[in-house]
Order: sequence, then C-alpha cells, then structure tokens
Amino acid sequence: MGPPLIRSEDGQLVGFVFVDITSSDIDGYVRAAAHRISEQVKLPPGYYIQWAGQFQYLKEAEQRLAVLIPFTLLIIFVLIYINTRSATKTIIVMLAVPFSLVGAFWMLYLLHYNMSVAVWVGLIALAGLDAETGVVMLLYLDQAWEKFVAQGRMRSLSDLYEAVKEGAVQRIRPKIMTVSAILFGLLPIMWSPATQAGADVMKRIATPMIGGVITSAILELLIYPVIYVLWRKRSVFVSSESFHFVHSCPEEF
Repeated sequence: MGPPLIRSEDGQLVGFVFVDITSSDIDGYVRAAAHRISEQVKLPPGYYIQWAGQFQYLKEAEQRLAVLIPFTLLIIFVLIYINTRSATKTIIVMLAVPFSLVGAFWMLYLLHYNMSVAVWVGLIALAGLDAETGVVMLLYLDQAWEKFVAQGRMRSLSDLYEAVKEGAVQRIRPKIMTVSAILFGLLPIMWSPATQAGADVMKRIATPMIGGVITSAILELLIYPVIYVLWRKRSVFVSSESFHFVHSCPEEF
C-alpha cells in the first residue's frame, strides 16, 4: 500500500516503483503507462513522477543518435563528393539510402521489431553499404557513357539508352555477388537462437541490413538507369546540336 523504502535524492524524498515488462517496446509501454497513470492517479501538490532505468537510457541514446545519424550521412556525402567531384553524382548515389530503407522497415515490420538503438546502428551501417554499391553502379554507367562518347556514338537518345543498358547489364553480376555475400554473412546472425548471448541485439542490427540490401539491389538496377538517363539527356541534346553545327559549316572550323 506504500513505498517499501523512501530515499533522499537532490534534497527531495523519492520512492521507487520497480516494473518488469515482457515487451521489448519500452518506449511504448512507458507512454501507455504514463497515460493510464495521468487518468487514474491524482498526485498531491509537490509530487511528480519521473521514469528512469532502461527508458532513461533509451532517451539518452536517442538524443545522441539525433546528432550521430545526420553527422554520419554528412560524412558519407562528403566522401562520395570527394570521389566523384560532382554534386549531381553524389545526390544520385545517396538515392540508394531511401531505396534500402524500404526493405529495412518492411523487415522490421514483418518480424515485429520495434525501433531501438540496435536497429539504428543497423540502419547506419546500411547507409554506408548502400552508398558504396551506389558508387559502383554509377561507375559502370559512367564508363559506358564515356566509351560511347569517345567512339562518337552518343548522338541521340537511342545511343544513350544503349550506353545505359550496357552499363547496367555489366553491373548485374557483381551486384548479385555483393548481395549474396552480405546475405550469407547476415542470415546466420538473424537466425541465431534467442538463448545465445547478445542475440537480441545482433538480430536487430542484422535485420534492417538484410531487408535494405535486397530492395536496394532491385531498385538500383531498375531505377538508377532511369535517373541516369534523365540526367544525361540534356548532355546528349547539347552534343547533338554541336555535331550538326560543325558539319553544316565545316569551312569555318
């Protein structure tokens, strides 16, 4: 009927109520419990409730992640820009991140995993992995583009389509090999028994990476070529107009 022990913290009397929950959704439990307490419990003046324990640690971790995640994406953006020397190419590569988030959140939904620090760690690792595969995909498309331009074959949209097809087809085998290697490394972690030490944390790190890699591989092969065509289309028109102008007035050159 009352607190078993009253302590003194920061010059105030404190009574602790310990709660053991079976659900892994600590944040959801605290929200529901706080709502129920506010409806049924009327605290006297000078009294208040403060949630501590794992919930407090979770909130502190979320505050750190709110700074860490944008900083990580900024580092990835800068590294890609240093590699490509093009803001447009960097943005195209970074599009792999939302592609992967589709599969990541679907896997979390299907396995009934809640957002946690471990899940955010997996998402951060997934962002770096997707940026790497996006750079390789863009590299193959650029190589095909430069090959057609050097051979004088980039004069129309049909030539651009052929170049993009050639670059995308060359990417299928290494893309499948990359995805297979990642899946073979992460699936044993996701299927590890729950009694194994650290399995709960490792499963939540591996799950978003598995789902994200699958959808990223599919969407990169299907959507990246389309985005590349839209970007290079203007260059084809400019080079085509220059070609016709040179051949119409050869004596001036």
